[in-house]
Amino acid sequence: MSLLQVKGLHAHYGKSHILHGIDMEVPEAAIVSLLGRNGSGRSTLLKAMMGLVPPTAGSVTLDGQTLSGQRPFDICRQGLGYVPEERLVFPNLTVEENLAIGVQKGAPGAHRWTVEEMYDYFPRLRERRGIRAGYLSGGEQQMLTICRSLLGNPRVLLIDEPTEGLAPRIVDVVMEVILDIGRRGVAVVLVEQKLTIALKVAQQVLVMGHGELVFLGTPAELDAAPDVRRNWLEVA
Repeated sequence: MSLLQVKGLHAHYGKSHILHGIDMEVPEAAIVSLLGRNGSGRSTLLKAMMGLVPPTAGSVTLDGQTLSGQRPFDICRQGLGYVPEERLVFPNLTVEENLAIGVQKGAPGAHRWTVEEMYDYFPRLRERRGIRAGYLSGGEQQMLTICRSLLGNPRVLLIDEPTEGLAPRIVDVVMEVILDIGRRGVAVVLVEQKLTIALKVAQQVLVMGHGELVFLGTPAELDAAPDVRRNWLEVA
């Protein structure tokens, strides 16, 4: 059963038409990797689903409830979470204070995450809980951003480029957490540039090009489609 549905979604930046009628579905507790070259529209799609870029046509529904046209804060309360690529932490607040800000009631039926669970995921944050977030490394800030979003108790979590610029050992930790999030019943839409990582964690793969979906299938089906990889994923 599909938990998140996107139908005929269009979005613009000024006069630039970025998304061209996107249709996609995210099943409950599934991890869906959203692939494509830079500029293909992946990040804009996440922002449009969150209401950060207002769609100009189409609809977004979560468990039958229409999200389109709502404010980002209200969309979050309905059960859609978002981890931005920019790792937006509150730099003058401590790790603990950043996490406290993230705690929300969440949507009915969502897993109720606790701060202690976040520290279990990332023990480094427990060690640095009294440190201001602005003094954290990039990897630590990424951990903090993921945790703060989870504490909103989403049913679907949108994650934009979580491994960008991270050391390999931190990448492994972050991806294991994403897998466990899925095992606990939270669906994930993952924008990830590293193809091997994206295919390793996903049950379903979507490929975007020029603001459109050009492929939908399983990781195995994408592996068996060299033309798709060559035309839409490989850097010329």
